[in-house]
Amino acid sequence: MSPMSDRPNPSAPVHRSGFACFVGRPNAGKSTLTNALVGTKVAITSGRPQTTRHTVRGIVHRPDGQLVLVDTPGLHKPRTLLGQRLNDLVRATWAEVDVIGFCIPADQKVGPGDRFIAAELAEAKRTPKVAIVTKTDLVDPQTLVQQLLAVQKMGEDVGIEWAEIIPVSAVGDSQVTLVADLLMPLLPAGPPLYPDGELTDEPEMVMAAELIREAALEGVRDELPHSLAVVIEEMIPREDRPADKPLLDVHANLYVERPSQKAIVIGHKGGRLKDVGTRARKQIEALLGTPVYLDLHVKVAKDWQRDPKQLRKLGF
Repeated sequence: MSPMSDRPNPSAPVHRSGFACFVGRPNAGKSTLTNALVGTKVAITSGRPQTTRHTVRGIVHRPDGQLVLVDTPGLHKPRTLLGQRLNDLVRATWAEVDVIGFCIPADQKVGPGDRFIAAELAEAKRTPKVAIVTKTDLVDPQTLVQQLLAVQKMGEDVGIEWAEIIPVSAVGDSQVTLVADLLMPLLPAGPPLYPDGELTDEPEMVMAAELIREAALEGVRDELPHSLAVVIEEMIPREDRPADKPLLDVHANLYVERPSQKAIVIGHKGGRLKDVGTRARKQIEALLGTPVYLDLHVKVAKDWQRDPKQLRKLGF
């Protein structure tokens, strides 16, 4: 065997793998972009700010590498203990990833919220940063150009040199592959971190709880989003079922902060809760690939967002 044969082949393509996180103001399109890149729904999306509370990882498998996406809650000026903890979670995430994608919607002018995040990001000096201008399907070309220039300038103002500035529309599926193309070279060389075919490492119970919360947030008034938490009490296969007809029993509690909110979630004669159950059940069945019996109860946990003991109980 010649001594040359075990030398690395310089022309062999380098496989890269690592973590990227998307940050940005609430509702900047981070979860939608994560789902578009992964090609399936791993992060819940809603037209309301502050939907994401858990760091959801979506995994993008490609021949040249593996990109693990860490989806963080939107960074915002916290008004509650929950808000403060979510912000701490975002900063802790930045410290551990290989590349940061800062999402800025094309249809909203760069504002104080974006500058606040940019200034925070500038502190993470060693991590490469990519600016991703989202929701480009909502604006005309002229507005988009203005926004790209504004983003460039915001970086200069705080001392960030963007590795890339990418316009993208996750909804219109425009440039989504380009985001992965440009993030991949910024990752370290290395073997895959997750088995092929795995799309998220989020436990099924957490994902099921998130799907219930998403269904419950559909179409309710604005006072509810932050006040709603879902805890799955148990998820167990129904006994005495034939092997070809399994059924999974899922028992979940929806927690709100006030009796008036409980009434909103339940709706007239329980109609709303029934609707939430039907929608969530379909999504959970699609996620787990098995028929589900979903049992939902609404409970009041007074001011849980401000109470450390309740926050712990609800998993924050």
